[in-house]
Amino acid sequence: MLYVTLGAQRYRIERPWGDLPTDMGGVTDVATDAEGRIYVGLRRDSYTSGPGPTVIVLDAMGQRIGAFGEEVADLHMLDVAPDGLIHVVDRDAHEIIAFDREGVVRRRLGTRHQAGQPFNSPCDIGFAPDGTAYVADGYAASRVHVFAPDGTPQGGWGTPGQRAGEFSTPHSVRVGMEGEVAVTDRENNRVQVFTAEGRFLRSLYLLHKPMAVTADAEGNWWVTDQVPSLSVFSRQGVLLSKARAVLNGAHGMALHPDGSVLLAEMTPSRLTRLVPD
Repeated sequence: MLYVTLGAQRYRIERPWGDLPTDMGGVTDVATDAEGRIYVGLRRDSYTSGPGPTVIVLDAMGQRIGAFGEEVADLHMLDVAPDGLIHVVDRDAHEIIAFDREGVVRRRLGTRHQAGQPFNSPCDIGFAPDGTAYVADGYAASRVHVFAPDGTPQGGWGTPGQRAGEFSTPHSVRVGMEGEVAVTDRENNRVQVFTAEGRFLRSLYLLHKPMAVTADAEGNWWVTDQVPSLSVFSRQGVLLSKARAVLNGAHGMALHPDGSVLLAEMTPSRLTRLVPD
């Protein structure tokens, strides 16, 4: 048995974890809802792989209880909105698809297969408590888009570069306490934090190609990178703790209501769970 420690908390490492298929694509992201259901995103090549679901639903114990998303061409990351809709970033289709728990499509953002309307291979989506959505449009663009809870575009910010407010692969986005928006600026080796309106506040450093970011109930930022490491920063940007919990870097991450940490690893493809010990 292996363990890692973050701050005062020791975690038991469980890997691979969860009843996931081995023939439908590689694990690329993970998200949870308020009831503790776990949504694992699978990336598969729509040109060479057969049809199949791209979102696997697990209960809190890791048992498979559902699957959906056969129409997704290139799942990159996903997140659950406050209204419970599971939003899947279909990266190279330039679209975000929102499913209900039964896998029925309820909403779409962007124009499918039309780059620049408005997405150009987007990476991630994150939500404010009121349902406002922030999209990290990071592979062929350098922008954060903002959408009202009903999907109406509300502008955004970001251009290519290395200065504050500029990006080189904005890869993950999450909203923390006080509505602050954190964006992993991957190729610039930092996480940038903004107000809800896009005003730059601060950067988090001591990272190598940060992949995913999320916030806990205390307002701390959790960041995975390609060291590989899992780092916890205070809301003000002070590094509180760091651990090596994965072999080759977690592409996605979620904090479960039961206190465990879920890490989506691509190489090798698996879900890792850190359980408070």
